[in-house]
Formats: sequence, C-alpha cells, structure tokens
Amino acid sequence: MKTAKWIEKNHLFRPDEYVCSACGASFRKPAPACPHCGVKMKGGKYDPHHIDELEAMDMLFGD
Repeated sequence: MKTAKWIEKNHLFRPDEYVCSACGASFRKPAPACPHCGVKMKGGKYDPHHIDELEAMDMLFGD
C-alpha cells in the first residue's frame, strides 16, 4: 500500500497549507488520507518557505 506525507508550508501573510507529497494537492488542514488521491498519510515534512518571505521583507525595508 502506498503512503505519502503532508508537507507543511507556513506563510507570513497567508494561512498555512498542507501539500500531499503524492499528488501535490493543497489543503488547509491535514487529514489521515489525502482527499484528492486517497493515499494514506504517514508522518509529515516541514517546508520553511516562510523564511524566503521574511528575507524578501528584510530586503524591502532594509532590516
């Protein structure tokens, strides 16, 4: 049986999102299985995407 992981993406000005590592579908809340492809989830990964957003803000404001 195939399993996948939720990839947690935190954002600075948008709600957090969870992306299925099997099909790439994005949701606001994690579930035991992906609602799009039906693959069961096992664990999770963290994507520090918000760090890129913070660096962009630092460049704009000169901090």
